[in-house]
Amino acid sequence: MTRVKRGYVARRRRNRILAITAGFKRAHSRLFRPANQQAMKALVSSSRDRVRRKRDFRQLWITRMNAAVRQKGISYSKFIHQLYKNKIGLNRKMISQIAVLDNDAFVQIFNKINEKDA
Repeated sequence: MTRVKRGYVARRRRNRILAITAGFKRAHSRLFRPANQQAMKALVSSSRDRVRRKRDFRQLWITRMNAAVRQKGISYSKFIHQLYKNKIGLNRKMISQIAVLDNDAFVQIFNKINEKDA
């Protein structure tokens, strides 16, 4: 059986993996086998954490809104219910940003909900 010289194909494949793991520590950035394992692990983690990041930010926005509306004397769930009932189409991210950065605008939103409710 004749010998098959793979030429640049194997080297290119290995260099692509080593380029992915360039910032890793020790053998994980220099040697192919551990670098390949770490690259696969890193890609799995990044895929999982893209979904988790959305979950974490939504949780943060809800926590901020809850703290802001509790100072006004109602719960988060009642506040969200009043938003839907009064057809105020702001999402949780926008409302939490308003609550943190512009308290006057948040008070106006809160008052608009309460005046229609009363």
